[in-house]
Amino acid sequence: MEIVNPNWERTLRMNIQTETMKNTFIDILYPNKEKGAGTLRKVSEMWNFFPKVGKVVKVPPSMMMSSWMGSDFNNDDLVKETTLVDNYTGKFTTSSDPSLHTIELIPLKNTVTVWGKIILIVKKDNLMPVKEEYFDEKVQKIRTLYFSDYKNMGGRLIPAKLELIPEGKVNQKTIIRYVKAQFDTKLPNDTFSLINLQRKR
Repeated sequence: MEIVNPNWERTLRMNIQTETMKNTFIDILYPNKEKGAGTLRKVSEMWNFFPKVGKVVKVPPSMMMSSWMGSDFNNDDLVKETTLVDNYTGKFTTSSDPSLHTIELIPLKNTVTVWGKIILIVKKDNLMPVKEEYFDEKVQKIRTLYFSDYKNMGGRLIPAKLELIPEGKVNQKTIIRYVKAQFDTKLPNDTFSLINLQRKR
């Protein structure tokens, strides 16, 4: 993950393990000052481990939209507390490109989110995502997430590059690049546990 803003740049390397859309385990590998930090999400709960103080800290729901590791991605982006399928209604809208689907997503009334609308653009031929545009409750665009560099990893075609650009912030963006991906692998039973969050460090 490359974080770029007008004042500084930094790069992190991480290993991410997921199980369906419910469990996520993130292990920071680089740089050394962040090495050993980790994030665990189980269903709707999330914890961070900070090796310098040796403590696990639970992330309250009010902090899900806060920045993750100083990037433009927030906690909810990386652990997906809300999912597009379960928490939004969608409809197709007119697309200027006949090779693309444009879908407007509106959150359900009981969905806890800051987004008033999301525009999702995907390729018609393989349903690969191209772009996601996020709008606040006043329908003002807040950020755009671009997908590119499609590669076959682990037997599946995926966008290997994700670039998130916030609106109105010059020379600021966060890029995630997938180096390797595996699917349908057998994980230890305690992978998504607080014990594992601390033990791996």
